[in-house]
Amino acid sequence: MNMNYSYRKLNVYKYARTLVLETYKLVDKFPRKEMYALSDQLRRAIVSVPSNIAEGLSRTSDKEKSHFLDIAYGSLMEAQCQLEIAADLKYITEEELKTIESMIDEEATIIAGMRRGLSK
Repeated sequence: MNMNYSYRKLNVYKYARTLVLETYKLVDKFPRKEMYALSDQLRRAIVSVPSNIAEGLSRTSDKEKSHFLDIAYGSLMEAQCQLEIAADLKYITEEELKTIESMIDEEATIIAGMRRGLSK
């Protein structure tokens, strides 16, 4: 069976995967005591972004695509909140937070644009 995984070609998906890798690098710096707390929650939230993009863009209706993009966007905001908490706790530096937030802002803009495009 030859499946066309067209979502793989889209920048929104590629960039989300890059964001996962960068977040994992930051989480690796967290204290060991956070292994099953904030770090686990952050990993789940950030992995949810490309996962929901892939699932949504594999759907046939624009309504379903938009729904999964909404979930991806929400997970992105959840991850941003958790990264802010990590900075508050001094697990990451303010500079690291600014860098990752810039990436999050870019991804949020792309997702929001796709959602607007689907609603037309």
